[in-house]
Amino acid sequence: MSQEPYSYQPSAPPTNGLAIGSLVASILGLTLIPTIGSIIGVILGYMAKRQIAESGGTMGGEGIAKAGIIIGWVGIGLTVLAICLWVGFLALGVGGGVCASMGNIQ
Repeated sequence: MSQEPYSYQPSAPPTNGLAIGSLVASILGLTLIPTIGSIIGVILGYMAKRQIAESGGTMGGEGIAKAGIIIGWVGIGLTVLAICLWVGFLALGVGGGVCASMGNIQ
């Protein structure tokens, strides 16, 4: 009985630091640093994807970069939605009624 020798399994390529930064910034953009974190996360995500593509397989983290981009765009979209709702409430006078009841608007 002959046994085959163990084959060397190459390790995974190192994860791109910008990809990790993109994911962290995008998550912070949804929690502690709204909008700014999301914008930074999207920018870092696109930079990381470009670096990973140019590395020719020597760098990993494309999925993490993609997640950072998606979460960042979700954060930006939620910010835009909140601004639209806020402007809509002001246009309809919903906010004015609350202020008038407190005596700030005559």
